Amino acid sequence: MDLINNLVMWQRMAERGDAGAQYNMGVAYYTGQGFMRNYAEAAKWFRKSAEQGNRDAQFNLGNAYYNGEGVMQDYAEALKWYRKAAAQGDAGAQFNIGNAYSHGRGVPQDDSEAVRWYTMAAEQGDADAQFNLGNAYYHGRGVRRDYRQAAYWWQRAADQGDSGAMHNLQTLYSSGVL
Repeated sequence: MDLINNLVMWQRMAERGDAGAQYNMGVAYYTGQGFMRNYAEAAKWFRKSAEQGNRDAQFNLGNAYYNGEGVMQDYAEALKWYRKAAAQGDAGAQFNIGNAYSHGRGVPQDDSEAVRWYTMAAEQGDADAQFNLGNAYYHGRGVRRDYRQAAYWWQRAADQGDSGAMHNLQTLYSSGVL
């Protein structure tokens, strides 16, 4: 009953322009909570909220464009929204921008720029960014090869339970490089 009441309240507030309620409507449609899952409706509500500056909606709208969920896949448009969320400190958006540069999706491939974005996210504790940053230092992609820095970032990811980082650390230490 509470979910239904919340949905009714959110719908009214969202239709009146409340960015938080619009975001909640997007989440409800995206997850199928209270509504049939509908990515196009989710993207519509995320856009309304994102245009008002809601960081989480900007991130989710970026994901919608990146994955082609409810909208046509468009990496450049995804990056536009990720950049807005990243400017507000969203580590997930920073990580995704790093991935875009790493893989050349929506931007020219640029390992140095990928490292810059991964570093922003990693410093906020994003384990995936820490893992990728460790890989960059290990392989010397976008930065000078530095096994100690690789170990540092992999250790931070491993401390959060990242099994790939644990494996990489074990391999690094058993190789005798450090």
